[in-house]
Amino acid sequence: MRVGIGWDLHRLAKGKRFLLGGVLLKSAAGPVGHSDGDVLTHAVIDALLGAAGAGDIGEHFPDTDARWRGASSVAMLRKVVRLLAGKGWRVSNIDTVVCLEAPKLTPYKAAIRTKLAGVLGVASGDVSVKAKTAEGLGPIGQNKAVSATCVALIESRVSRRKK
Repeated sequence: MRVGIGWDLHRLAKGKRFLLGGVLLKSAAGPVGHSDGDVLTHAVIDALLGAAGAGDIGEHFPDTDARWRGASSVAMLRKVVRLLAGKGWRVSNIDTVVCLEAPKLTPYKAAIRTKLAGVLGVASGDVSVKAKTAEGLGPIGQNKAVSATCVALIESRVSRRKK
């Protein structure tokens, strides 16, 4: 088994759609990003890549590459799950924290868990989504940004015992 951690932050802008974990949130502002700006999925991608020792999101999906402009972060995550499988790994579980002031995530948590679980090939109970606020402090607290953190546990699909 191996563990990885991922973190991402995006500023928010009025009129942008707000995708989080592949789920569209009702919000007047959304994340600005080269892809679709899904901060939670980006944190999950980085955690999985880190656990597998396979680099980071910027190496696999650089913002200097026009192919990823406006790209679906969920599609990027699917690609990472396939990459891990090719290296002999599968996802065991993920634990995430999203930090934002609004919108409140409680109405969306089940849908986010279901969406991510389907892409990761795990049960929705193996995906934890927690929400925190910044209590009015800094850009997150002023509703100018959103961040997400993910810890991922992956396990070998095959025995890796040393002989």
